[in-house]
Amino acid sequence: MSATLLGSIARTTVPQTALRRFLALDSVVTTGNGLAYAAFCAPLGRLLGVGQGALLELGLFLTLYGAGVGWLASRRRPPVPAVKFVIEANWAWAALSLVSLFLWDAPTTAGLVWIPAQALVVGAFALVQQLALRAGASGPQ
Repeated sequence: MSATLLGSIARTTVPQTALRRFLALDSVVTTGNGLAYAAFCAPLGRLLGVGQGALLELGLFLTLYGAGVGWLASRRRPPVPAVKFVIEANWAWAALSLVSLFLWDAPTTAGLVWIPAQALVVGAFALVQQLALRAGASGPQ
């Protein structure tokens, strides 16, 4: 992905701003999913074929994690080690989501659509965050 494409997606050519925007979007999506999973764990669990208890715990975790990513996005210069942790966590989440289809969950048809879709979104966050971090490290800030 070129710097021009990355800049057009983030609507800025400043790598630090692009990184903060991608982190902020990640935070909104993650926190939103977490709140929905926690608040509606029973109906969403039935819809997706995921256990209610697991979805509740996952929702609480995602809500806290998303808030942490939001805090990171609010920093003028997010600390590189923390950003790298978020990127690695996103890659791991995407991979484990796909693995869960075969090892842990017995998803419904909706779950078979939702789980890979959210894995794709999380993987996309990891990619654009990683590219923005690299652009910031190699270019003027």
